[in-house]
Amino acid sequence: MMDINYELYKVFYHVATTLNFSEASKQLFISQSAVSQSIKTLERKLDQTLFIRSTKKVQLTPEGEILLRHIEPAMNLIQKGEAQLLDAASTGGQIRIGASDTICRYFLVPYLEKFHKTFPNVHIKVINQTSLRCTELLKNGLVDLIVVNYPNAALNNISASMKIKNFHDVFIAGNNYPELREKKLTLADLLHYPILMLDKNSTTNEFLHRLFQQHQLDLVPEIELTSNDLLIDLARIGLGIAFIPDYCLSENNDDIFKLDMEEEMPERSLVIAYNEQLPLAKPAQEFLNYFKEQ
Repeated sequence: MMDINYELYKVFYHVATTLNFSEASKQLFISQSAVSQSIKTLERKLDQTLFIRSTKKVQLTPEGEILLRHIEPAMNLIQKGEAQLLDAASTGGQIRIGASDTICRYFLVPYLEKFHKTFPNVHIKVINQTSLRCTELLKNGLVDLIVVNYPNAALNNISASMKIKNFHDVFIAGNNYPELREKKLTLADLLHYPILMLDKNSTTNEFLHRLFQQHQLDLVPEIELTSNDLLIDLARIGLGIAFIPDYCLSENNDDIFKLDMEEEMPERSLVIAYNEQLPLAKPAQEFLNYFKEQ
């Protein structure tokens, strides 16, 4: 085992994540020359070049990228441990929750409100990402809990998860498509209209493409976005048929309507998950209890 000082890895982490020696020196409160010297020392000890330096930019070498993939989770664990010690020394603490903007807006807000009223001194940090990205954040220790869509292939290696809500997805259209009201439609029928859906980085996109493939249909969406709210707005003005979770629909939507489908939409779920490999702080345990009690 190599005898390499932790401080060298710490310097490497800050340079690798900022790709800027000057910015890393500011974060570490040391001189830029000290940062450069630390990187040179680490490269010499590892006998590897970790960065490609030029006058315009700094880049990681393939070896540097490999090292960062191992160093980043370790740094996150250290930071999480420090945060928990600070939490224990105070009456408040922090909870970090990862969820998509749709899940936050249409599902999590009442729970966040209840938690804030019960624990007003706890700092709540919500990180908005897709369900796929949230799972990565959880694995790397960047959040305590995630609330995500299921099925979700990225959750396969996380055993600590619990279903908290079942839902169905629906197709909606605006009043520009009056011929679709009161009509039984098939998935094949929908291919004659512009399809609006979430982008390729979402579990919903994977789900809908798989659904069409199961019926031997090739889905080519007209528009792919990152927001269900925007999909609803675009359907409202007649740009196409949008695919959204049913819990996004309110009762006061006179200018959009749900399509009546021949095929039954498979049920999906929202799940809350945490990383069993990492200690769960008390605020996160309290938030998790809201769903265990349901």
